[in-house]
Amino acid sequence: MIALIASLLLACNGGSIPTESKNPSEGSENPKEIFSASQQVATFAGGCFWCVEAPFEDLDGVISVVSGYAGGKEKNPTYGDVAGGKTSHRESVQITFDPEVISYAELVDIFWQTYDPTDVGGSFFDRGTQYESAIFFHNDQQKKVAEESKKRLDQSKRFSKPVATPLVKFTNFYPAEDYHQDYYKKSSQDYYAYRRGSGRDAFIQKHWPELSAKKYPSPSKGDLKSKLNELQYEVTMEGATEFAFENEYNGNKEEGIYVCVVTGAPLFSSKDKYESGSGWPSFTKPIDARVIDKPVDKTLGMMRVEVRSKLGNSHLGHVFNDGPAPTGLRYCMNSAAMKFIPKSQMEAAGYKDYLWVVD
Repeated sequence: MIALIASLLLACNGGSIPTESKNPSEGSENPKEIFSASQQVATFAGGCFWCVEAPFEDLDGVISVVSGYAGGKEKNPTYGDVAGGKTSHRESVQITFDPEVISYAELVDIFWQTYDPTDVGGSFFDRGTQYESAIFFHNDQQKKVAEESKKRLDQSKRFSKPVATPLVKFTNFYPAEDYHQDYYKKSSQDYYAYRRGSGRDAFIQKHWPELSAKKYPSPSKGDLKSKLNELQYEVTMEGATEFAFENEYNGNKEEGIYVCVVTGAPLFSSKDKYESGSGWPSFTKPIDARVIDKPVDKTLGMMRVEVRSKLGNSHLGHVFNDGPAPTGLRYCMNSAAMKFIPKSQMEAAGYKDYLWVVD
C-alpha cells in the first residue's frame, strides 16, 4: 500500500522535476523525415497529459506532440495553477501532423484508446475540471470527423456508460514547462508507476484488444518461405507489386476485416474500403495506425509514402493523398499482403473485438 501511494504521488499532480530538459522538437536521436510541407494540428485532453502524449510520439506523419494547457481564459498558465485547479484550462496535448501521411480521423481513433472517455469530473484519480477530457476541434471538418467517430464509438457499446468527452471549439493552447515534455522518456519509472497506480492501464487493457508482437508474432523469413506462396513472399518481403485488377481483393465487397498475412494483426475494415479505380484494394484509413509504419519511399525516381506492417515488418502498399472523406487518403494495398476474414468468421478466428469496426 505504501508503494502504491508513493506511485500515485508521482502522478500529474505531483512528482520530482528533472534537472535537465529540452524542447521536444530538438535533439531527437532519430529525427523523422518530413514528407510534405502540409501541416495540421489536433488538440486533445484526456486527463494526465503525460499519458496522452506518449501514444502519438512514434507515429509516422506526426511531426511533434507537445503537452500543455488548453481551453481556459487565463493567459500563460503555469503547471502549479492548472494542476491546482486555479484556472479554467485542461491538461492537453497538441499534435502537429502531416495530413498527407496520417489523417485527423486516425488520430481521433487512437485518442479514444488512451483514457476513459466515459469519466465525468476528471480522469481516473485525478479529479477536477483541469483533468476532464475534451476534443478541441480546430475547424468544421475536424468537428464533423470527431462527431461521427464519437457516435460510432458510443453505438459500439464498448463501455457500460455513454461516451462523455465533449467536442469544444479550440481557442488557445499553452505549452507546458519543459520538464513535462516527453516525461515518459525522461522519468519512465515514475511514468509507468503512475499509469499502473492510477488504473489507466487496467482500463485500457479491459476495453481494448491487445496489439503486440507477443500476440501477433512474426515468423522468420525461412518459415515465411514455406508459409506464403511465391507472390505473397515477393510482395511482403521483397517489396514487389502485384498486377492491378488481377488480384484477390480489389473487387471484394464482403463485410469483414483484412489482416496482415505475415502476423495476422488486424489492418483494415471493409467499412473503410472503397472503389478507387486504381485496380488495388483501397481504404480511407487503417483500423489502428499504431500497427503500421509509413516510411518515405524514394525508389523508382518518385517520392511516395510506403505502408508497412509494423509487427510483420512487411510491405503492404502505399498511401496517397487523393482519397475521399473523412481522411482524404487512399491506402492502396496489395491483396497478397493481406488475408481477408469474413464477418461471419471473425469471432471464430479470434477477431470478435473488431466486429464493431465492421458494423
